Amino acid sequence: MVELPRLVIAAPASGHGKTTVATGLMAALRAAGHKVSGHKVGPDYIDPGYHSLATGLPGRNLDPHLVGEERLVPLLLAGAGNPEIVDIAVIEGVMGLYDGKLGGDGFASTAHVAAVTGTPVVLVVDVSHASRSIAAVVQGMVAYGPELDVVGVILNKAGSDRHAGEVRRALEPTGVPVLGVLSRDDGIVAPSRHLGLVPVAERDDAARALERLSARIAEKVDLRRIVALARQAPPLEAVPWSAAENVSPPTGRRPVVAVAGGRAFTFRYSETEELLRAAGCDVARFDPLADPGLPDGTSGLYLGGGFPEVHASELSANLPLRTALGRAVDDGVPVVAECAGLLYLCRALDGEPMVGALDAEARMSPRLTLGYREAVAPRNTLLAEAGEQVTGHEFHRTVVGPPAGRHAAWTVDGSPEGFSTGSGTPTVHASYLHTHWAGHPSMARRFAAAAHRFSAGALTSPRLGTS
Repeated sequence: MVELPRLVIAAPASGHGKTTVATGLMAALRAAGHKVSGHKVGPDYIDPGYHSLATGLPGRNLDPHLVGEERLVPLLLAGAGNPEIVDIAVIEGVMGLYDGKLGGDGFASTAHVAAVTGTPVVLVVDVSHASRSIAAVVQGMVAYGPELDVVGVILNKAGSDRHAGEVRRALEPTGVPVLGVLSRDDGIVAPSRHLGLVPVAERDDAARALERLSARIAEKVDLRRIVALARQAPPLEAVPWSAAENVSPPTGRRPVVAVAGGRAFTFRYSETEELLRAAGCDVARFDPLADPGLPDGTSGLYLGGGFPEVHASELSANLPLRTALGRAVDDGVPVVAECAGLLYLCRALDGEPMVGALDAEARMSPRLTLGYREAVAPRNTLLAEAGEQVTGHEFHRTVVGPPAGRHAAWTVDGSPEGFSTGSGTPTVHASYLHTHWAGHPSMARRFAAAAHRFSAGALTSPRLGTS
């Protein structure tokens, strides 16, 4: 049994301010001397970046669709340092408390994760357009999920002390205590754009903004009571997740896997790199916006998600790196490209020349594609064997054409999705589908094995320089 004080920060719906409150709470607790780990319900990549800035530890996702319900507690414990490092874990919810996978009756919702992990819930409620009616909303949240332990509420965007007092009095009969009140003019908001918040890596002011937010949360929220409520969480009975136990590290050489980073490529799960390292690879970051070439000895490429559409002209301008990437693909370096990586490998993105490794073009679309997916490998690929099923999600406002056809990386609901090219054993796996390798460690094993094979067969780096 493991003791881990913890709380879920949830809300009745999106837009109530749970991300800013959760992140500010993490930072305020850390400033007060606590060792905090941050976790996010759902597939979101952006919020964990803010959590990492607030806590000093990698932000972790808890998503039963992506990793399986049975891995939630092990991943929670792993993110909390087993939990030898952390004395409190803060889990930010997703959407409304009971909103999950469409058609799944609450599966993968915040309530689902809170129930599986036995974590008390604190509600963040925007009170800017109501007063006494807030009590009905909170009472409804509590009554709808009797299996949950809703231990308090933080009122957000109160118009005045009088307004907040009215809400407080209305809440008294519900028995749910008010743990703090934030005003409309407290300024705890983060800039956003077409896919949500602007990633922390793209904000030069992120650290200063978080410092202000932390101070405001510490002033307006009862941190001592927050900690006391977190300590009421029941013990957990599970073994922490370990990357080393999910892969078998080959002996001998350690091939270099180059991982795209910087401002344009910010979407990746921490466990991806941990699994690659455990599988005997050395992970080297490179910035497609600035670096003229790939890391020395690159034997594998991981191009994750992000916002290449925002930085298309800068990516296009870095011709030396685009050339190096194209040569790497031609030379058979195994490549995994998810969403942003797919766009980057196309001939062009919104008319700006890209790497050109895929015979396709990408462009922005007015339509948001968002949702959980269940995919099947149509044949043996770099990441999966024919017929293998995986879970994932899509999150983009771009389209790629022409259709993948026989080169599909996955079939989703019977339709081809993404691109996978190569001759014989495929070496490029490019798709819109985001996957979490902690839920499918065989993908990490196959990719790492391909990097090892390439490294063993290449005496020198395959023309990865700046020419």
